[in-house]
Amino acid sequence: MTQEVIFTNAQVVTPQETIFGTVVVRDEVIVAIDEGKSNVGSTCECESSLVRDVQGDYLIPGLIEMHTDHLETQFQPRPGVLWPSSLAALVAHDTQVVGSGITTVLDSICCGQLNEGKMRHTLLDMSISAIRDARTKDILRADHQIHLRCEICDPHVMEMFEPYVNEENLRLVSLMDHTPGQRQFCDYTKYREYYKCLDWSDEQFQTLVTQLKDEQETNAAKNRAILLAMCHRRNIPMASHDDTTVEHVEEAVREGLTISEFPTTLEAARKAREEGLGIVMGAPNVVRGGSHSGNVSARELAEEGLLDILSSDYVPASLLHGAFMLNETLDIPLHEALATVTSNPARLLNLDDRGELSVGKRADIVRVKSIDSVPVVRTVWRGGKRLL
Repeated sequence: MTQEVIFTNAQVVTPQETIFGTVVVRDEVIVAIDEGKSNVGSTCECESSLVRDVQGDYLIPGLIEMHTDHLETQFQPRPGVLWPSSLAALVAHDTQVVGSGITTVLDSICCGQLNEGKMRHTLLDMSISAIRDARTKDILRADHQIHLRCEICDPHVMEMFEPYVNEENLRLVSLMDHTPGQRQFCDYTKYREYYKCLDWSDEQFQTLVTQLKDEQETNAAKNRAILLAMCHRRNIPMASHDDTTVEHVEEAVREGLTISEFPTTLEAARKAREEGLGIVMGAPNVVRGGSHSGNVSARELAEEGLLDILSSDYVPASLLHGAFMLNETLDIPLHEALATVTSNPARLLNLDDRGELSVGKRADIVRVKSIDSVPVVRTVWRGGKRLL
């Protein structure tokens, strides 16, 4: 027999507007959205029917997170410290994700060593093994998929990436180049500040810069070409990372990339819009009012109509908060602001069954109450099943 849940007395955020009304879910799917307090009497011959009075709170789609590094902080809570149970670390991450209203998360895992020895390789293997294990045991509440972030200059990136190219839940691949002196780190002092915990001397820093520039010249073009071919063969969506110039965007377009993650300048974002790339910015950038790296402000891009998607990056709770701030500080209609964390990422990631409160979509639903201009998650449902 069919299971039914009726959410009534709610501010329902649909793709077109916010209405006062009711949402009806049967099994895993939204079957009706009505204005008004509801026809709670159901004509469905259901095994059980539950009416939930939302008491005027918002009902929004479950959030879709396409780029979060938060999982890595659970595996490595302090530099040099690996948590002894990878499964426990993943479950802790899952708990915080769901508590932030996120029902679909792309765990962003780095392929490339940067300045961390073999730690990144270890984290990659641990992360994917834990996700596989947890999905098999059905102990995760959010839908965890994988985003591999590939450092194209790293000589080890292909040996890290190749074992996972056929991973069933690999949903996105981004191409990154963190060589000092370009993209995010055009300013060398910003690069040094970012890695200040390594406490380089001037001589050590200059030696490192020379080494990384040599690695870029040797590896970047070759690795980029191989990664492009492998991902296009599997029809995996791809993103360009930290576009700074028009040329960076033009290169991404030539190569068939569809997403520009964290453009660092207004010029690059405008070119990305002109070329039809989806533009992703950090939700912490919105909440804090600017970039921690001194790059272009996400709010500035939103005001220019140059923002499609927010990513929580390193703070899961910032995703919902950032979307609500777009509404409150920039007067962007709430349904459009929330599209940056729901329907827009769903569209660009080919997740056609979710991302909207619409009839026929999967019942990923979050109840939210705004308290002192802070959106507070009260209840979370995924596929008609209550998670929180």
